[in-house]
Amino acid sequence: NQLGGNVVTISGPDGFVYDQEGIKGEKIDYLLEMRSSGRDQVKDYADKFKVEFYAGKRPWSVKADIAFPCATQNELDANDAKELLKNGCVCVTEGANMPATLDAAKIFIDAKVLYSQGKASNAGGVATSGLEMSQNSMRLPWSKDEVDMRLHEIMRNIHRTCVETAEKYGVPGNYVIGANIGGFLKVANAMLDQGLV
Repeated sequence: NQLGGNVVTISGPDGFVYDQEGIKGEKIDYLLEMRSSGRDQVKDYADKFKVEFYAGKRPWSVKADIAFPCATQNELDANDAKELLKNGCVCVTEGANMPATLDAAKIFIDAKVLYSQGKASNAGGVATSGLEMSQNSMRLPWSKDEVDMRLHEIMRNIHRTCVETAEKYGVPGNYVIGANIGGFLKVANAMLDQGLV
């Protein structure tokens, strides 16, 4: 929403809602209230805002430019991937640990869809925890803006590593290979620098 997108679906264990007008403002506040009170049934949202609810279904059949699987492992399978592509999806960004099956990932990669695995795109949560530990150990209170600026820089570096590494190894645009090789090299080089190998 902040960058001009329009979030139109959200899913839960009971199904998903389709909100054509977009999930923003008071609707996000309501979702946060639901989450903090332990309610994760998205039908409550559909009832409150009078939008479509699809019981027991997943949101991958809805036409969208970008998909963000962010819930459970293997929630997006090969059939879902084909449905997303058929509906014009150009980018799939994981916001959880392995929400797309290996078959779905292969379909995205083969179709040359911009596909970012969680190890790259979901790294923000881990990075924020690291920033929190750093400021705590240094006894430095950082403002929200300072943390956000540092997080943006970390994510830009991850993006750069994915793009440059994929290109260097002959698969330009393949975020998966860029993240896998880039991550391996970072750990391997750190081990060499510390004399562990």
